[in-house]
Amino acid sequence: MIWYKEFYAGESVERKKEKVKWKVLHNAGQLDIYVIALSSNPRNLLDIISAKELMQKAYPKQGMFVVGVDKGYDNAIDLAGKIIMDVFQETGNLNVRDYFLERQQKFRRKPIWKLSS
Repeated sequence: MIWYKEFYAGESVERKKEKVKWKVLHNAGQLDIYVIALSSNPRNLLDIISAKELMQKAYPKQGMFVVGVDKGYDNAIDLAGKIIMDVFQETGNLNVRDYFLERQQKFRRKPIWKLSS
């Protein structure tokens, strides 16, 4: 499971989003948390998955790219809509997957600083 560096978090989890992320990664029970990930189906934009489902050992987490997290299904739907609108406003299209993968690559590129002598 890969997490977008600046992943979205709903208002109810914004202050504790790193703790929520840790709990999801370590299968700690979270009853009403939903993860928003790039869709596993190329015809869709995003998947909304209950953290309870992710706790199952058989759930396919490998390659999952998480872009957001929120408390409550309705809130997660609203957050997914916000994510899609942000991508559209930024790019003018709905290539959500390309947008997040390209931005994640930019985060991974760290500048190399040299001391001048």
